[in-house]
Amino acid sequence: MHKKLTSITDKLSPAFLIILILVVWQAVVSLGIVPNFMLPSPVQVVQAFISDFPSLMENASTSLQETFWGMLIAILLAFGSAFLMDRFRLVKKSLYPILIITQTVPTVAIAPLLVLWLGYDMTPKIVLVIISCYFPIAVGLLNGFCSADPDVINLMLTMGSSKWQIFCHVKMPSALNNFFSGLRISVSYSVIGAVVAEWLGGNSGLGVYMTRVRKSYAYDRMFAVILLVSVISLLLMKLVDVIQYLCMPWERNPSDAETAKVP
Repeated sequence: MHKKLTSITDKLSPAFLIILILVVWQAVVSLGIVPNFMLPSPVQVVQAFISDFPSLMENASTSLQETFWGMLIAILLAFGSAFLMDRFRLVKKSLYPILIITQTVPTVAIAPLLVLWLGYDMTPKIVLVIISCYFPIAVGLLNGFCSADPDVINLMLTMGSSKWQIFCHVKMPSALNNFFSGLRISVSYSVIGAVVAEWLGGNSGLGVYMTRVRKSYAYDRMFAVILLVSVISLLLMKLVDVIQYLCMPWERNPSDAETAKVP
């Protein structure tokens, strides 16, 4: 009973804090402490979200396409580079410092150059998503490959296993946890990266929509976009959790397995 009560309390605490913040926010605007043209109230944000829902969904579809292709290419590049760095010492010595240096350059500074070089279509947005998401995935995979149990690897070598078999049956499973940790971080960056790139120009997308409503001083609509981006990021992170649960059955709790057996 005590454990159940603790679990309920843990789940309700974040919701209670969010509700408290929204109540204080609404009170600050309603009492005129902050003018609503500078800080729209939560009610105004929800109303703007509902009234502009079709336009938001149309622009969100563009941002999601950029996010999807950027994430897909980033994952493929991360797998390829992490595999090469794990397999060849020289590649790791040469490439890893460059990866560290790329993270010291702010994406906001790179975005104008990408738009200048690649135009105003989806290409520069996808490239910025790749730059934002590649590093956490690649580093997570590399650390996972290096953390494989050496005793298991030696055992497989004595049994005549090839390097590819060792990679598939030992290194890859040991790297999955790190991979999904990096992927969870990357998906939170991906939508933001696409939106930041869209601020600099484009025909559609949530960033383009934010630029337009900002110029008309419709800050309630800007907050509606922020709300939508937050919801999309949370849903993507939850999707990563679901994929991890399906791909790593050995990490599930025994209680989960027992629950799954119950008809």
